[in-house]
Amino acid sequence: MGAEVVIEGLTKSFGNQAIWRDVTLTLPPGEVSVMLGPSGTGKSVFLKSMIGLLKPDRGRCVVNGVDIVTCSESKLYETRKLFGVLFQDGALFGSMNLFDNVAFPLREHTRKSEAEIKRIVLEKLELTGLQGAERKLPGEISGGMRKRAGLARALVLDPEIILCDEPDSGLDPVRTAYLSQLLIDLNAQIDATILIVTHNINLARTVPDNLGMLFRRELVMFGPREVLLTSDEPVVAQFVNGRRRGPIGMSEEKDAAQMAQEEAHAASGHSDGSSEDDLRGIVPQLEPTPGLPERAAVRRRKDRVMSILRSLPPAAQEGIIDSLTAEDRARYGVGVLAGVRPSPHPRGVDEVATLPKSTWDRP
Repeated sequence: MGAEVVIEGLTKSFGNQAIWRDVTLTLPPGEVSVMLGPSGTGKSVFLKSMIGLLKPDRGRCVVNGVDIVTCSESKLYETRKLFGVLFQDGALFGSMNLFDNVAFPLREHTRKSEAEIKRIVLEKLELTGLQGAERKLPGEISGGMRKRAGLARALVLDPEIILCDEPDSGLDPVRTAYLSQLLIDLNAQIDATILIVTHNINLARTVPDNLGMLFRRELVMFGPREVLLTSDEPVVAQFVNGRRRGPIGMSEEKDAAQMAQEEAHAASGHSDGSSEDDLRGIVPQLEPTPGLPERAAVRRRKDRVMSILRSLPPAAQEGIIDSLTAEDRARYGVGVLAGVRPSPHPRGVDEVATLPKSTWDRP
């Protein structure tokens, strides 16, 4: 099972410019999480801070008992081996073929024989659908294949935590759908903790177990997917629906005058091109490809979410209850007509999701 990541009060700035402050969340072990947010909110900076490529101003990021922020260089080097990172552009070496790109971490960090390295590399290339392409150079393949090659390289050290920085960037909707399925299939097979940074709303609605959002240098929310997908927060509604009207502007900050003007335009019948349909709401989550094992994270997540059910917003509670099977209802003591009545929770499950109240309805 993947490692748990506990982040407390993490704050980062460049000079006098705050990027984000007091970010607190927990990535549950073995679950898939997504972080949303407008461009420029520091999502990539957040990933780099998690693995110590950037040093936060204050706060903690604890992985297997090691605080990435304060640990020694040698401890940081060892802890980084728990991570696999898929960068936005794949970050492949242009002069190396795919085999050597994927083999690079094994040759750099292990003493495995070339025969063992070959076995592992070909296994990861097959896992990401790149069998037969190992001798191609990055410049000879498509963007989607480069993404998958970057993912294969991120997997060769069998990481407990996988970080994906906008894996859909530059991909068409069809390739993004394949990549989304690939991430779910990987989670089913290796049970790693996965955090994905993305702008893609369809990916965010269908892939993760947990959803979060950064805006105006704050973590708006983070918790079970049902919470954000049913949220009445204006910034969430605007982002999920891709509308101009709302707190998010071209430069992220939008003043009250601009918001009022856009509302007046809408009231007069002017269309900003977005659909009037509200895309918020809980849609089915992707399942592993038939023939693969079930995701172990699904049962763990249900246990965890049911343990904190009463603390969640009513709309999220309703969505969670509606998703339960008859077996689940019996297990958790939830009556069909009685509403939310979770039974005492099985031992060993922590309440790891806390949802801070935010105030993004202000201008």
